[in-house]
Amino acid sequence: IFISDMGLCGEVSNKDETKIYGVMPYVAPEVLRGKPYTQAADIYSFGMVMYYIITGRQPFDDCAHDEKLALQICSGIRPEIPEIPELKSNRYIDLMKKCWDLNPDNRPNVELISSVLDDMGMEILEDEIKRAEKYLFKEYKENKQLTTTHPQAIYISRLLNPYTEGLAIDFTELDDEK
Repeated sequence: IFISDMGLCGEVSNKDETKIYGVMPYVAPEVLRGKPYTQAADIYSFGMVMYYIITGRQPFDDCAHDEKLALQICSGIRPEIPEIPELKSNRYIDLMKKCWDLNPDNRPNVELISSVLDDMGMEILEDEIKRAEKYLFKEYKENKQLTTTHPQAIYISRLLNPYTEGLAIDFTELDDEK
C-alpha cells in the first residue's frame, strides 16, 4: 500500500504559500497555524487515514468544519475512538494516536510506522481491521444508530484560511515553557 504526499493538494495556480488547502480534519495543527507542510504533517494525515480504516468513519464527521474545529484540532482534540473489545492488541490504535500527536516532533517517522506495521504483519493487520468492522457492524445492527455526517462537515479539499485566522499561536511551544 502506498500513500502519496498529502501536502501536495491545493489550487494548481496557487503560488501563495500562505494559503492552506485541504480537508480540515486531515490537516495537521501546525499547518492550520500557518506553518509549512512537512513530513510530520503528512504523518498526522496518515493517522487520520488510520482512524478512517479502523472505524469506518471520517474524522470529525459529527461537527461543522469551521473555526471552532480548527481551534479544537490546534488545542489537541482528536476524534473519539470507539471501544472495540474484539481487537487482540492496541498496537494499531497506539500507532494512530502517535501519528496525530499535537507536537510534530513526537510523531513517528515513516520508517518507524513501516516497522510497526511490518511487525504486526499483513495478516494480523487485516484480521484486526476485519474484527473492528464486524464489531462496529454488530453494534450498528443492535443499536440501529445510523451515524449521520454533519451538513457542514466537508470532505473535499478547499481553502481553509477563512477558518484559521488567529490560530498562529503554537500550543506545543506553550507546553515547552513550563
